[in-house]
Amino acid sequence: MPSPLPFPPVVEKKIELRELLAPLHPWRRAFAGAVCAQLVSMAFGLLFPFLMRQLVDAALPSIKVVAPTRQLSLNAAALFLVCTLAAQALLTFFSSLTFNSIGQRAVTSLRLRLYHRLINLPMKFHGEHRVGELTSRLGNDMSQLDDFYCQAIPQALRQGMLLVGGMVAIFLTSPSLAGLMLGSFPVLVALAVLFGRSVRKIWRKAQDQLAGAATVVEETLQGIATVKAFGNERFETGRYESAMDGYLAQVLRGARFRAALIAFIIFGIFGAIVLVLWYGARLMKSGQLTHGELTQFTLYTLFIGGGVGSVAEVIAAWQKSVGASHRVRELMDAIPEPQESAASAAAPVKTSSAPAAVSFDQVCFRYPSRPDLPVLRGITLEAKPGERIALVGPSGAGKSTVVSLLLRFYDPDSGKILLDGIDAMSLGLGALRARMAMVPQEVLLFGGTIRENIAYGRPGATEDEIHDAARRANCAEFIERFPEGYDAIVGERGVKLSGGQRQRVAIARAFLRDPGLLLLDEATSSLDSESEALIQQALDTLLAGRTALIIAHRLATVRKCDRIYVLQGGEITEAGTHEELMQRPDGTYRKLAEMQFTG
Repeated sequence: MPSPLPFPPVVEKKIELRELLAPLHPWRRAFAGAVCAQLVSMAFGLLFPFLMRQLVDAALPSIKVVAPTRQLSLNAAALFLVCTLAAQALLTFFSSLTFNSIGQRAVTSLRLRLYHRLINLPMKFHGEHRVGELTSRLGNDMSQLDDFYCQAIPQALRQGMLLVGGMVAIFLTSPSLAGLMLGSFPVLVALAVLFGRSVRKIWRKAQDQLAGAATVVEETLQGIATVKAFGNERFETGRYESAMDGYLAQVLRGARFRAALIAFIIFGIFGAIVLVLWYGARLMKSGQLTHGELTQFTLYTLFIGGGVGSVAEVIAAWQKSVGASHRVRELMDAIPEPQESAASAAAPVKTSSAPAAVSFDQVCFRYPSRPDLPVLRGITLEAKPGERIALVGPSGAGKSTVVSLLLRFYDPDSGKILLDGIDAMSLGLGALRARMAMVPQEVLLFGGTIRENIAYGRPGATEDEIHDAARRANCAEFIERFPEGYDAIVGERGVKLSGGQRQRVAIARAFLRDPGLLLLDEATSSLDSESEALIQQALDTLLAGRTALIIAHRLATVRKCDRIYVLQGGEITEAGTHEELMQRPDGTYRKLAEMQFTG
């Protein structure tokens, strides 16, 4: 598949069609061939009424006042009809197949590009957009573009050719009759354009409403256990119903506009046909038209009527597709995380498994969504290679933010974060994150097999390496109890495994990654004693020979750390070993420890 080119810059509204057609650029030659085939096919189609005229006049000769044109014989007219129909059928098959093939390839390529862009956008973006909204872009908007490329474009070419060719043909057949029939044509076109603009605005609002409804579904199904635990099925149903009511209101409003337009066009078309037949019959009776010419004129009139009748549908499809394209374009224009730079490529980064040295130097940070609320206020901390440091403190003190900054989910507002003495901002994200592994409190498992979830730590790992990582993480035993073993399906978000089992799979994933810096965020909280003991044993093995940053509320898990930092209000208020901090009579750490150990 050719590599898709980037979208051309949109400067003004006049190039909306160019923007819509931009994803077809890699297949422009095949697309041009399909367009030519479609136009030639319609040229053969325009011959049909002319040959029908020859056939009718050969069967029913008429007396015409003016000199008649040269007539074909009955058999010759029939033979030409069959030949033109065969040629039209073959060309239509080729063009239809090509349009669908190009459209599907273009939309698939655009889906891949959009998905690639979405997963490379920074956490700031994902924090400001709901999952349902983004999945709607990959689903509904892409389907709309698919319909445009595969259906609307061929229909516009076909009906446009018939409309223009039919108008020329009726004037050549009878100028007076053509003038009468086309008297109302400008009115129909003006109304079609007016209604099309209204449909575009309505459809964009409808897409917004549908994206909101998809978000409700996404959130509800992801948190279905919480929904059921609180008995909020009716509440969630009400939320979805409210969102769908808004969508339905917009869709019905658009349907009324389209129905009104279609009804008016149908009335105008059939009214024009009745008028044409009446006046044509008078001309034929006076000898100014033959039977065949009236038949030809009527067929061309039907072609024109079909073309005019499709104007509303084509304009509506175009307007919907423009709205979908603009939404996709907004996501494609979003700035992704920084890629590898020349400076990062030249930076002397150690191997991923070598113990890392980490330091924060007067780091300040505010979340982009809450710029008025400081989260970190000039914190300074250090972890030498192979050291274990812990972050403790109340909720909201900024502990998890430290981990997010280390992973460069966000960049600090001021200060520096150094990895092995190198500014993390100068390192490529791939090189930086390759040296880290994280074991979070809430483990996310993907809905595949246990093997796939462990191998996520290092895609391409061998079977022996996966089994070794599972054994060292104390999860081989429960895995082998499953009839499917490592091929057991974990379910959506790992729902088929217990909390302790999910945690051990996450540790196995970290073993397989073999990081130089290990990040533990409440890795043993909310577990029963047996699971906690197994996980702590696995973590002790994992921590050996690595630098570790440990976030914990259970202070018993950080007693052996080389250094403990106490965070309060985004500042480090205390630092030292467990023994040193316990010697401070009024210290925050000592108060927390006494409450936990006494309990």
